[in-house]
Amino acid sequence: MKKTLLTAVASLAIAATALEASASGTDTLTLLPETYPEHKEMQKAIKSTRLVAVGIPDSLKEASSDSAYALIGRFYADQFRNFQDPRAPYFMFMSKNAELAMGVGGVVRMRGWFDWNGSIPANGFAPYLIPMQKDPTSRRRLSGTPAGTAVFLTIMAHKSWLGYLTAYIQGGFSGYNNTDFKLKKAYVTINDLTIGYTTSTFCDPASQAPVIDASGSNGKIDRTNMLVRYIHTFKGRWTVGGSVEFPKSYIDVTPGQTKQCSDYVPDICAMAQYQWDGGLSHVRASGLLRVMGYRDLITSSNRNVVGWGAMLSGVWKVLRPLTFYWSGSVGQGQGSYQGELSIGNYDLVGDPALPGHLYAPTSFGITAGLKYNFLSNLYACGTFGMMRYCPRHRQSDDSYKQGLYGAATLFWDISPRLQVGAEYLIGNRRNFDGSRASADRAELLFQFSF
Repeated sequence: MKKTLLTAVASLAIAATALEASASGTDTLTLLPETYPEHKEMQKAIKSTRLVAVGIPDSLKEASSDSAYALIGRFYADQFRNFQDPRAPYFMFMSKNAELAMGVGGVVRMRGWFDWNGSIPANGFAPYLIPMQKDPTSRRRLSGTPAGTAVFLTIMAHKSWLGYLTAYIQGGFSGYNNTDFKLKKAYVTINDLTIGYTTSTFCDPASQAPVIDASGSNGKIDRTNMLVRYIHTFKGRWTVGGSVEFPKSYIDVTPGQTKQCSDYVPDICAMAQYQWDGGLSHVRASGLLRVMGYRDLITSSNRNVVGWGAMLSGVWKVLRPLTFYWSGSVGQGQGSYQGELSIGNYDLVGDPALPGHLYAPTSFGITAGLKYNFLSNLYACGTFGMMRYCPRHRQSDDSYKQGLYGAATLFWDISPRLQVGAEYLIGNRRNFDGSRASADRAELLFQFSF
């Protein structure tokens, strides 16, 4: 019986590792060795997990621990994983028949910051929110927040008739006043199929350099949708995927002229990626196609506008300690997907030459970043971002036209579960009349994962 159980645990873990390695563009040999600093830190986090075996003797649990830890490695094999996502759970429960593993975990995240040269009235550092007129009552601001603190539950299972299944639920404290509980993700993955509420296929979170700031670079593509996604990796190098995503458009209507219609056409997203360096380097092309509707109140007719987006992004391990991150996106009617434009209503805007008509304005964003590992657990990052709004017609003088974002960050992983960091942020906003305003922020991070 013990031999049969041990074989089952080892078989499940090894097969799971191979499956997820294929999904992330690696093979089993490159996933496990500490080839790069990122691999070394991942292995430390995995080994820090405490195994709770249900109905399995301690002696047998110890004998199969290596295989069980390999199974936990599946947690990190995610094409849409963000640096600020929680780490692998501290506790992992294994069932007696080795067909089910359940992890409960989370992260306690505390950020504190000091603004000067004009303060941004938000926890996230978004150039879009920089006040254009300096208020003498808010030149400086000291504040902090527990927003970003999260808890999650993940279940991994294997059935011969179904294959591999992963269920994931995450909630965080970033709702009203940044302390209310809010659902962040809830999805189920069965082999290559994902159904639920998760990161859009149009996004590439791994292409963004690590930052402490909750908002991150203003030029990135970032959105969470209800979706149905299929993604598959061929020969460990090529990954392709597509999804049908529930729509939600943000339209700038003009009272008495236009009114938003209910969204009824799903957003279509697709991606193609080539990866190497054990999955740590990749180049990805992503696309978005959507249809947004509104009502012309002047002619009493409904109209539809087609929006689109395109992004090229990637990560490159230039040297063993040096990583380069980059992305560039452009589109029309994709404002709710694109960086800080999602703060406003930029999917469709009014055409002053044609009352009652809306159109999809053009926008583009750029991000670039570097990460250098002095040690596997001590690293510095630099991030640059730019967002540019390019409507067909000139807007009012005080309207947002361009934002610039910069961050310099130092992280120290004191242990696999405890992280601290310090960051300097600078932002610049420019309006259509050419006026500019800037802001500065120093930010600290204390974070414990469990």
